Amino acid sequence: MPSKIQVVVAEDQAMVLGALAALLETEPDIAVCARAANGHEALDAIAKLHPNILVTDIEMPGMTGLALAAEVRDRYPQTRVIILTTFARPGYLRRALDAGAKGYLLKDRPAAELAEAVRRVHCGLRVIDPDLAAEAWDSGPDPLTDRERQILREAGEGKSSQEIADSLHLSEGTVRNYLSEAISKLGAANRIDAARIARAKGWL
Repeated sequence: MPSKIQVVVAEDQAMVLGALAALLETEPDIAVCARAANGHEALDAIAKLHPNILVTDIEMPGMTGLALAAEVRDRYPQTRVIILTTFARPGYLRRALDAGAKGYLLKDRPAAELAEAVRRVHCGLRVIDPDLAAEAWDSGPDPLTDRERQILREAGEGKSSQEIADSLHLSEGTVRNYLSEAISKLGAANRIDAARIARAKGWL
């Protein structure tokens, strides 16, 4: 009898985590070998168990699903990553693919699609929500650099240029320059508007 597809599920909401694991466990060819409440727990489980598939949310404490996907790609390439999220934003999809994810599904899709996605990704295929894929190609690439994104994220939380500079060990002038570039690229009125636009696109 063929061995089951081994899956780690990472999700910070306990009820959702339990539901996803239970859903996958009903499939005769899939086994959930570990559940993780955050990215660090997921990495530990992958290091010990070497699963075939990681199913992960994007927003989790400590380490986002996108950062987790990149870590898995670099350290455990035998484990393929499926992002399962509520974020129907083209920017998130592009960043997920850049991080090495092989699947990107939305949580409002029919439950049976997740199990089928696990099977297809396990076979080496890529599975992406079709509506979101079309929108991603129409929306254009993310114009922000990693540093601009990092600074804009903090600015969007209401931090001053000096506070951002202190936290990132940069000069205040450097922070202002990065913010000015980001505002210009996004055609925004100010730093808060720029953060809002970037977040709506899924670039933050």
